[in-house]
Amino acid sequence: MEPVRSAEEQKAAMPVFSRCLVSGRVALQKQCASANMPSADQHGTPIPMDIRRLKSFIVIVDSGSITRAADLLHIAQPALSQQLAALEEHFGHKLLIRSQQGVSMTDAGHAVYRHAQIILRQMEQAQADASAAGNSLAGRVSVGLVPFSSAATVSVDLLAETRKRHPGILLHLTESVGQTYSQMIMNGRLEMALLHGTGPIKGVRFEPILSEEFFLVAHRDFAIEADAKPVPVNALDGIPLLLPPAYNFVRRAVDTAFTRTRTNLKVVAEVEIVRTLARAVDGGLGATIMPKAIADRIVSESSEPLICRLVSPRIEETLSLCVSDQNPLSEPALAVRDILLELTARLKA
Repeated sequence: MEPVRSAEEQKAAMPVFSRCLVSGRVALQKQCASANMPSADQHGTPIPMDIRRLKSFIVIVDSGSITRAADLLHIAQPALSQQLAALEEHFGHKLLIRSQQGVSMTDAGHAVYRHAQIILRQMEQAQADASAAGNSLAGRVSVGLVPFSSAATVSVDLLAETRKRHPGILLHLTESVGQTYSQMIMNGRLEMALLHGTGPIKGVRFEPILSEEFFLVAHRDFAIEADAKPVPVNALDGIPLLLPPAYNFVRRAVDTAFTRTRTNLKVVAEVEIVRTLARAVDGGLGATIMPKAIADRIVSESSEPLICRLVSPRIEETLSLCVSDQNPLSEPALAVRDILLELTARLKA
């Protein structure tokens, strides 16, 4: 007679695809219960869910419009609207609000969107695990690297090392100023990110990696002496500066330093592209204040010597590795995380 297995043993024995479906269904059922959204009928039987509807819902939200989503999915708009209606009937709540500007999520919509991202990633990982059974790690891993930081300097090395050690992993890298990486992690769009800050933010966990010091980089025409000593912030009163927009962590750190020293901050342009910033500084269009990794890059790409000095009082920001505190990383994601930590450890040397 076959011995009775424990729940954990039964789970481990399940095919990976089945584990994925069960895991995703349980997560969504818990969220439905907390939001009073029905995920089972009156007899407690789980209501079937069409994965394609979840995918369509994600595309609608990401594109901001049912019309654009229909074009991206190559299906008729009425058919897509029917899918959305079926999804809303399934959960017993309105998920999206339509307006002339497009669509926006309700609270229930936010909950479904977050879990839909997780379920679809689990489905992709299940397929990858099944295809690579007995072989190397495989699957898609999404990583956010905050611009204007040391994180942006490790992107190529991260790609190269991942390809070298785990060729079955499909690495998705994003580097954007305008997106909130912590929110993308909570929504399941990213599995991890290197970003500025230490939290706390509910739903994500921060692991401080290193502290980045800020340096002034300026053309010699600005009459700033080349000196090993830090340049005082109040000595930069009225100097034309090129900086990221006000919502960027780097910009906020610079704004705070100038405010505390009661120094006039003269921003003549807001630049979100490092290459453009480097060329503008090289051309004498303005100076900039950047974390050391970016300052070094600007200096190295310049056609002539630039002034590069530490700023005083010291301006610095903490670079942290951010992951979800709700959803564990997949094995491929853990492998990428290890490589990322190795690369950032070199930056501290």
